[in-house]
Amino acid sequence: MAPFFSRAARLPGSLLSSVIDLVGDVIRFFPLLVRSRSALSAEVLFLRKQLAFYEERQVEPRRLNNAARLSLVVWSRLFEWKNALVIVKPETLLGWHRKGFRLFWKWKSRVGRPRLPKDIRDLIVRMALENPTWGQARVAAELSVKLGIYVSPRTVRKYWPPEPERRGPRRASSQHWKTFVRNHAQSIVACDFLVVVTARFRILYVFLVMELGTRRIVHCNVTTHPTAEWTLQQFREAIPCDHSYRFVIRDRDWIFSAEVDEQLKAFGLRVLRTPARAPQAKPAANGWSELFAANAWIS
Repeated sequence: MAPFFSRAARLPGSLLSSVIDLVGDVIRFFPLLVRSRSALSAEVLFLRKQLAFYEERQVEPRRLNNAARLSLVVWSRLFEWKNALVIVKPETLLGWHRKGFRLFWKWKSRVGRPRLPKDIRDLIVRMALENPTWGQARVAAELSVKLGIYVSPRTVRKYWPPEPERRGPRRASSQHWKTFVRNHAQSIVACDFLVVVTARFRILYVFLVMELGTRRIVHCNVTTHPTAEWTLQQFREAIPCDHSYRFVIRDRDWIFSAEVDEQLKAFGLRVLRTPARAPQAKPAANGWSELFAANAWIS
């Protein structure tokens, strides 16, 4: 009789515990009703991937391969994953996420002017040698007008054959770009859009306006959808009425429309465009781009 009464005494406690567990499950179920199907599907796949790895590990202990890590990182972007992560610590998943971010940024940051095809390079050298009175501008014009090969004199200069009586190849202008920037640095502002990828792989566009002489950031703003109107407003906020600037350096992005250039001229600034796909023409902005990329681990 004693075991019977002890079990009867424990019955209300076990029943109460079961009711509490059931109520807790019901409470946790209601938030699932308002979640999107994509989030629920991502969480199911996230849990299934961990379950499959757990079952495989019971047979042969091993680490997750890169494909499995990538799968967990991708599905974790679609829902709140911290409560669903079981097989590794949250810091481990964040480490995989950072590694994927670095690889993505490395692929995204491929810059530099591509080399011309070898036949065009050889043609430039041949035209320069067979026509000693032609300059780089003339060779570029002949290529574009007669052959439909559109290259700039600066590109021709890159492949111009050296002349024995001179120390280096001819230049398309009397002053190097680097020399011009150094001589007028105090009166130049440079602007550029930097691409920043967040922890969830969202692309943000950071607009910077910087004084070249002091390397001081005059203005900075962030947007997800840059437009010419938005860019023009940033210039209005960055450049005061009593400024002493003479030049503004920008690249050939389509965002800098003719309207933006006309407004900058109304500000008393002369617009200088960098050569096409020549990141070395704006080293200061590239340095800030690397700094933003290194600290872009934001949500």
